[in-house]
Amino acid sequence: MQMTSRIRRWVETDTGHRVPNHNSKCRNMHGHRYRWEVELEGDVVSQAGASEEGMLMDFSDISMILEKYIHDIVDHAFIVYEEDSEAIDALSRIKGQKKLEVPFVPTAENLAKWAFEQVNPHIKTAYGNSIRLLAFHVRETPKSWACWAP
Repeated sequence: MQMTSRIRRWVETDTGHRVPNHNSKCRNMHGHRYRWEVELEGDVVSQAGASEEGMLMDFSDISMILEKYIHDIVDHAFIVYEEDSEAIDALSRIKGQKKLEVPFVPTAENLAKWAFEQVNPHIKTAYGNSIRLLAFHVRETPKSWACWAP
């Protein structure tokens, strides 16, 4: 009998951004300690003797995906909207500044969707169990979260 489960795993980054057209202080360059969290759903591995028996997916495999496709891209980087010429110009003056130009205003909501799209192709298992990325949660501050769930 297959057992449907949900699991979550997260990684944190220190990342900068700005919301250039916002009518508050968020239009200024600033940073956050972001939490990038996947939520997976599916059937646990039922293959007897398998390394992942009883698991939906090994947490360490999920961590490797989050490290490669999120953490290593945005940690200590500045995420900037590709049409924000002022921020792009300012960042280009800082030698070695790590940045990620994106085709959207980098709000938590848009970053949750972006992260989902980066990670989703890599969520799979070698055991044939049903698994899917249900949602991607982004915590911008301890009181502010956004979620993308298609």
